Amino acid sequence: MKKIVFITGTRADFAKIKSLMLKVEQSQDFELFVFVTGMHLSQKFGSTATEVGKYGFTNIFKYINFDKYFQMDKALASTIDGFSKYICEIGPDLIVVHGDRIEPLAAAIVGSLNNILVAHIEGGELSGTIDDSLRHAISKLSHIHLVNDKIAKNRLIQLGEDKKSIFIIGSPDLEILSNNSVSLEAAKEYYEISFKNYAIAMFHPVTTEFSSMDSQARDFTQALLDSGKNFIVILPNNDLGFEFILQNYTKLKDNDKFKIFPSLRFECFIALLENADFIIGNSSCILKEAIFLGIKGINVGTR
Repeated sequence: MKKIVFITGTRADFAKIKSLMLKVEQSQDFELFVFVTGMHLSQKFGSTATEVGKYGFTNIFKYINFDKYFQMDKALASTIDGFSKYICEIGPDLIVVHGDRIEPLAAAIVGSLNNILVAHIEGGELSGTIDDSLRHAISKLSHIHLVNDKIAKNRLIQLGEDKKSIFIIGSPDLEILSNNSVSLEAAKEYYEISFKNYAIAMFHPVTTEFSSMDSQARDFTQALLDSGKNFIVILPNNDLGFEFILQNYTKLKDNDKFKIFPSLRFECFIALLENADFIIGNSSCILKEAIFLGIKGINVGTR
């Protein structure tokens, strides 16, 4: 039986890979292992490791890759160290990574240097700033590429990847969008949201714009307040500069027009997004899930 390891560091990447993880778990030919790290284990960001555990995966390993003062470079080094020890213990045949963050980069480094096959989901995309560098680095360290479309495939070929190793599978999370089992009423009840009409706000730090992140977060927060609309606000990821956003979001507390969450279960988020007036911020879902669902989006900044 072949052993396959998936690494997940955020609520976002887990939403995109869990359908594939479930397929592996249910197969008689493969044994699934899940390495849970990053934001999943941070109470500040919702302790979303519990969400991973709800799916009943047999082999889950949790690893904290950060200390009190989060730094991306230190978290990368820590993840390399922890993941290296983990794969030495289980001896996987394949490592599956997703996206453009430091956790998949760490796993790709470990896999490539230990002659273990690495499969990268959603390579060849463009995110902007440091994310592009991370994503392309992960692709260069990977052996199998599971991409969204022909554009991504051609971009990987331009990077020098063998077209025989590139497979177009689409975006795994779109399967959930097409067959979401959670209703708007259920999502609102679960998260105690009473808004009839609302918009969604998601604003993430841009690491290369650290010096201006405080002013960007301040302007974004003030724009939400000035709009007079109801907002479901989802906290940012933990990239460099996230503290500025959290600090400015304190202005939204005790305001009945705002419901703030560190994280939302993906199916609930999709039900809420599908019925929102619009989504504003710099999340990639503005350019993917929102477009797929026909929801208007306001993209803010350079990300």
